[in-house]
Amino acid sequence: MDRLLELIEQRRLRPGDTLPSERELMELYGVGRPAIREAIQNLSRVGIVTITHGGRTRIAEPSVRLAVEQMNLTARHVLTNSSASLDHLKEARLVFEMEMARQAAIRQTAASVRALRARVKEQAAEITNPERFLACDGAFHREIARISGNPIFFAVSEAMFNWLSHFHISLVRAPGLEQLTLSEHTHIVDAIEAGDPQATALAMQEHLTRANNLYRQIERPE
Repeated sequence: MDRLLELIEQRRLRPGDTLPSERELMELYGVGRPAIREAIQNLSRVGIVTITHGGRTRIAEPSVRLAVEQMNLTARHVLTNSSASLDHLKEARLVFEMEMARQAAIRQTAASVRALRARVKEQAAEITNPERFLACDGAFHREIARISGNPIFFAVSEAMFNWLSHFHISLVRAPGLEQLTLSEHTHIVDAIEAGDPQATALAMQEHLTRANNLYRQIERPE
């Protein structure tokens, strides 16, 4: 696999370009077909190449989402076995989402603000359904990521929320505080619509810091 990565780099292969055939690779590296196939399958799993049955293996189009998804298994292991890592993730999410919200305020349009208000309305309609309310919460934050115009923001925002909700559901759910959540979301949207990056970042900070305080109460109840 390492040799194939070197080959891709040395030949400056780009998305859509083909790798040499299995036979050519076998001759080039002096190894058998199973070793070549295993290496190519590994490259496929991490999104470097695309395998076409009956055709040549091609360099894949880059995908930020796929790159982030590759971290899921590692994240699952880390988050379920380290409370310190949970604290670090919450801290990282706070800084990350504050900047994401700032960019959304800079790049917002009337249409994007309408879409964001629609997300809040959808969440309000699910206030008696905890699972749907939580799903709508994630959709709200992903909408802000989309408005920011940065696909990396979108992929990482989705991953962070999913890691917390899937592995530690209590860390993104605060029963009984749904109205407060909706109020904070509305405040964030108002700041985005005003095109005020600093106010938006502050609104997001207050929202997630309040949430982080709730996380600590859940983890260490009095």
